[in-house]
Amino acid sequence: MVTSVETATGTEPATGSRLYNEDLAPAKERKWKVYDIFALWMSDVHNLGNYTFAAGLFVLGLSAWQVFTALLFGFVIIYLGMNLMGRVGQKTGAPFPVVARISFGTAGANLPALIRAVIAIFWYGIQTYLASVAITVLVLAIDPGFKSWTEHGFLGLNALGWLCFVALWAIQALILTRGMESVRKFQDWCGPAIWLVMIALAIWILAAGHWSISFTESPKALSTGEQFRQWFGAAGLILATYGTLMLNFCDFSRFTPDQKTVRRGNFWGLPINSTAFALLSVIVTAGSMQVFGEAITDPAELLSKVHSTPILIIGALMFAVATMGVNIVANFVSPAYDLANIWPKRINFRTGGLISAVFALCVLPWKLYSSPAVVNYFLGGLGAFLGPLFGIMIVDYYLVKRGKVDIAGLFDPEPGSPYHYRRGVNPRAIGVFVPTAALTAVIALVPFFEPAAPYSWFIGTAVSAAAYFAVGKRQHA
Repeated sequence: MVTSVETATGTEPATGSRLYNEDLAPAKERKWKVYDIFALWMSDVHNLGNYTFAAGLFVLGLSAWQVFTALLFGFVIIYLGMNLMGRVGQKTGAPFPVVARISFGTAGANLPALIRAVIAIFWYGIQTYLASVAITVLVLAIDPGFKSWTEHGFLGLNALGWLCFVALWAIQALILTRGMESVRKFQDWCGPAIWLVMIALAIWILAAGHWSISFTESPKALSTGEQFRQWFGAAGLILATYGTLMLNFCDFSRFTPDQKTVRRGNFWGLPINSTAFALLSVIVTAGSMQVFGEAITDPAELLSKVHSTPILIIGALMFAVATMGVNIVANFVSPAYDLANIWPKRINFRTGGLISAVFALCVLPWKLYSSPAVVNYFLGGLGAFLGPLFGIMIVDYYLVKRGKVDIAGLFDPEPGSPYHYRRGVNPRAIGVFVPTAALTAVIALVPFFEPAAPYSWFIGTAVSAAAYFAVGKRQHA
């Protein structure tokens, strides 16, 4: 898709510009290798939410084999999308909000950046809360004496819940505020660590089930038509789930030395590792049905049935590590850069990370998660905006501007900048984004369109890409 005219000029942005700081500037050190990208995906995938998602597909009636093929199909598409955005980040060396200036303008880039930041901050809090619940369950299993800590609460959360939540919250904030190099080192080992626990859990449940787990049987009889609907729905939902990180993958690829590193790391981390983890989640869930007579989709609940204190302690630590991994990768790095983009001279990566962490605590995520209206309508509605943003940015870079980027211009707020457009905002990008975002939000949220809801990300991406290509070509004619 990228033509030979792809070029980057003006690679030395003006350091005195109000749009510049060292964290937003093109990356000078490119230390991320294939394993670092691979480990990034292990950190992002190996978490309670993805385990429960894959296990839930099995409970709904798909066999282990059908879940495997559906998610493999979805992850192959995600792999291709990550490579597209990864190439932009690797070439420019810039994080997502700066890359967004190419298509939305030096001021207009704050719109996609803030949408991505708000989604990330809310999900950071919710993910931390869900992990703290799992840790609470395991703490009580290890020492029932802590039950008295659950009898009194504050702002809707009991004392033990607060202890577990704040501990996870603080550790994550500490890692992030030490910079992206600390993020790289942390995720290099946290992803593989949870693999060890999951493999051990699978061996335990398979042994308890006498090694007779079926890959073709499902717990619920479905018609052929319903199986097809569930299969394509699963692939669509996994696309929507990873649409968040697909949008800002340049936050990580900017630190890689070449395109081959990005492609190889993505290959091993997405279609290979991610699908394998999903399949392992389904196998463990199928085994729980055979051993306990019910499908247990929460790995923490399943682990609590292991009557061994050392194993419970290790499991609790690993679930904490897994959540920190996905939160830092998917929900923490992005808002740190996004908030820095609002006021580069006052907010750097570390300050943006601290602001994100404080907001994530202040929104009381346990209350948000207990409200279906908030999760489905507010976060679901914002999530539906990500497809149109991705479609506009990719088409603008590859097909409209044909890979030509003026790096210095990305940090130039003056009218002469190629990305100044109209008062810093590209009206064509906004003109395409608003109606397509409204369309995808309606598809995602209105009950009448429920059959199409799993495909809202794909629909938004396709419609916005086509519309922006039409108006963008006229702009450069």
